[in-house]
Amino acid sequence: MNSKQRLPDHRSGLVLSTHEMARRAGTMKEVNSVVDAPEGIGVDVIEVPAGAPVQLDLRLESVVEGVLVSGTASMTAHGECARCLTAVQHELEVDVQELYLYPGVEDDDEEACRLVGDLIDLEPLLRDAVVLELPFTPLCRPDCAGLCPECGVDLNEDPEHDHGESVDPRWGDLAEWAEPDSESAEAR
Repeated sequence: MNSKQRLPDHRSGLVLSTHEMARRAGTMKEVNSVVDAPEGIGVDVIEVPAGAPVQLDLRLESVVEGVLVSGTASMTAHGECARCLTAVQHELEVDVQELYLYPGVEDDDEEACRLVGDLIDLEPLLRDAVVLELPFTPLCRPDCAGLCPECGVDLNEDPEHDHGESVDPRWGDLAEWAEPDSESAEAR
């Protein structure tokens, strides 16, 4: 068993049996089901909550080396807008395709996915596909104005929000040079 593989949990909806395919090349099985999402699918700012529904529309095809899994998985990711911190939902439909090698089939790729007995564990495949599809910076909308850096007001709700012209106190002395008055101009 390689580092990418773990013992599958038979109770998980993401563990599929290929027993009825019995290593017969050309045999096909379709899987159309809704399963619960496992924990930890996503990143810190946006993820698919554990237990959320995941719609699987898959095709398992027996080939000489193993079982080819292809199809889609659909789900909803939840997180926070990176600019205004409001809750966001992101509908995902990820394409999945992976060849799961039969036990004992030699392959130079140590990271290749393998069947454990006659079981396929889709969780690592789904996890990788979802993370690649998630937005790097989730936004509630493309033109989100974010929060006021001074007081935290949501600028989407109050686009005219303004604190007037203020000078950072660290630059206060230099601000005097920006518009010299007549006295200091004559002194130079």
